Amino acid sequence: MREAWVKKRENDSVRTQMHYAKKGIITEEMSYVAEVEELSPELVRSEVARGRMIIPANINHLALEPMAIGIASRCKINANIGSSAIASDVEGEIEKIQVSQHYKADTAMDLSTGGDLDSIRKAVIANSKIPIGTVPIYQILHDVGNVIEDLTIEKMLEVLERQAQQGVSYFTIHAGFLLSTMPLIAKRKMGIVSRGGSLMAAWMMHYHRENPFYTAYDEILDICAKYDVALSLGDSLRPGCLADASDEAQLGELKVLGELTLRAWQRDVQVMIEGPGHVPLNQIERNMKLQRELCHEAPFYILGPLVTDIAAGYDHISSAIGAAVGGWHGASMLCYVTPKEHLGLPNAQDVREGIIAYKIAAHAADIARGRKGAQDVDDAMSDARYAFDWEKQFELALDGERAREYHDETLPQDVFKEAEFCSMCGPKFCSYKITQQIMENPEAIQKIADEAKA
Repeated sequence: MREAWVKKRENDSVRTQMHYAKKGIITEEMSYVAEVEELSPELVRSEVARGRMIIPANINHLALEPMAIGIASRCKINANIGSSAIASDVEGEIEKIQVSQHYKADTAMDLSTGGDLDSIRKAVIANSKIPIGTVPIYQILHDVGNVIEDLTIEKMLEVLERQAQQGVSYFTIHAGFLLSTMPLIAKRKMGIVSRGGSLMAAWMMHYHRENPFYTAYDEILDICAKYDVALSLGDSLRPGCLADASDEAQLGELKVLGELTLRAWQRDVQVMIEGPGHVPLNQIERNMKLQRELCHEAPFYILGPLVTDIAAGYDHISSAIGAAVGGWHGASMLCYVTPKEHLGLPNAQDVREGIIAYKIAAHAADIARGRKGAQDVDDAMSDARYAFDWEKQFELALDGERAREYHDETLPQDVFKEAEFCSMCGPKFCSYKITQQIMENPEAIQKIADEAKA
C-alpha cells in the first residue's frame, strides 16, 4: 500500500510524518487517516504538527495501513504479544498477530524475550498490517547474554537501528527514570514493576551512572528520525499496586518525559507517553490531566489502569474498567491486559479476551467523549435486537463469533435465526414481543392515557 508513497520521498533528508506536517504537507498517510477517522486532512496534519497526534508508520513497513493515535481520533487499543524464555515459537507469535488483527487491535507490541528474537519480529511484521512496537531493552539484554552489566550504549544503539530497519514503528524506551529518582523507590510498597525500569535500575546501581537511554537520547532521536519510528516514552516507575499510585516517583518521571517530548519534537520525532498501571478509580481523571499538563498534550498511552489488585485471572476486566475511564478523560490509546496478567504468558485465546475487553472500553470512551458517529453502531444494534434480526446482531457485535456461539448453545438450528425470542425468555415472556404487540394498537394506548389524565 505504501510502497509508492515512501519511494517518492526517498531523497528527502527527513521523512517523518511530523516533519512533513510542520512543513504544511499532507502526506498520503495523513489523507488515509483522515478518511478512516472522518476528519479533515488539514486537521490531521495540524494535530500531527502540534504533536497531539501521531501516525506510527516506519518507512520500511510498506504493508502497514496507516492509523492515528491522538485525542482528535478514535480511542485505540494495543495488543501485547511475544515469546518468553519459557515458551518461544515463531508460529505461535504469528497466530497471535493474526488473532490481534482479526479482532481489530489497532497496534501490537512484540515483547518477545526468548528464542530467535529477530526471526520472531521479522515474521510478526511480515504478517501485520498494523503498526508493531517493541521494548528494545529486552533484545539488548538478550544480546548481551542476559547480563545487564554488559549493556553498552553502542550495543543499545545497534539493536535500536536493527529493529528500525526491520520495520518497527514505535519503540518503548525507558529514558525518564533518572539516578536521582532512586531514593524514592524505597518508599514504595512494590518498588519497580516495569521490566525495563528494573533493568535500568540494576545498570545504574552497578555503575553509579545516569540512565544510558537518557544519556544517548540524541543518538536515539537520530535513529527514529531516519526511519520515522515514533517514541513511546516508557513509564519505568508506573505504580504496580494501588498503594503506590500517583506517588512522587511516578509523577517525577512524568515531568522528565515532558522534557524529553519537547526534545523529540525539536527533531521532528513523533512521541506518545506511557501511563500508569494500577490506579484507584477516583484518581484516574487527575492522572489524565497531569499527563496533559506535564507532557504538553502528547498522546497518552495507558496500561489499564487496573482499579483493584485482587482480580487475578480477571485482570482484563479490572483494567478495562480503568481503561474506559482513562479513555473518557483523554487517553488516546489503551494497552490491553489479558486474563493471564500477573500469572503467565498469554496464548491466542487470552489475546482474544483481552482485545475484546479493551475494544469495549475504547468504544465506551468514544461514546462518552461524544466522538462523531461513535454511537451509530449501538443504535443499529438496538434496531436489530428490537427487530429480532439475529444475523445483523452477530454482524454488529464486537465479537460476533462469540455472540453466535452463545446464541447457538441452546438454539442452534437455522430456523431459530428467524425466531422472535431467545432461550432466555422463550416465546411467551419476551419483553420486545410483548411491547410490539401493545404498540400495534395505538388508539387503545391513547385512550388509556386520556382516561388516566381525566
